[in-house]
Amino acid sequence: MIDLYTWSTPNGRKVSIMLEECALAYRVHTVDIGKGAQFAAEFVAVNPNSKIPAIADPDGPDGKPITLFESGAILVYLADKCGRFLPQSARGRYEALQWLMFQMGGVGPMFGQAHHFLRFPKVIVPYAMERYGKETRRLYGVLDRRLGEAAFLAREYSIADIATYPWVARHEWHQVALGDFPNVKRWFDAIGARPAVARGMAVPQ
Repeated sequence: MIDLYTWSTPNGRKVSIMLEECALAYRVHTVDIGKGAQFAAEFVAVNPNSKIPAIADPDGPDGKPITLFESGAILVYLADKCGRFLPQSARGRYEALQWLMFQMGGVGPMFGQAHHFLRFPKVIVPYAMERYGKETRRLYGVLDRRLGEAAFLAREYSIADIATYPWVARHEWHQVALGDFPNVKRWFDAIGARPAVARGMAVPQ
């Protein structure tokens, strides 16, 4: 059974969705980042960077236990483990990895800054609100154009979609109406209808 260390954030939910989609048995360890639990010695031993999510798999690729952190790396690992959600062709695999990196390098960091400055600012900073709000909408536009060309980010449902969906699920936090991005809305509704996605989004309870 895989041990999942997580909290109710988009990055955490990427991995719980993936575990549900792969139908892999897992045990949840909640790491309350609001209370600083990510800095506890027992979690730092799992992830020296003190960030969720992380996993510990007693049955690693060489038959030995493996511990992994960084949500993108975990998704690639789980895709290889279950043989799904990462295209088999070389071209398809790189296309999926491209959009995964887009999420890791663009959507996650920029949407996260929008969360902070638009929803939880300790000090109102108009420049930051405008900067990250505009960049967030620009990224929604990139997603919308791509999803006007293909049903999913890598054409077939993949870890790229699994990584991006939990961030778009907080579109209200970004002050973004999905109706302004109809292709994103169509994609969002289709992914949200998947039972495994609904189960993964509810972790941790």
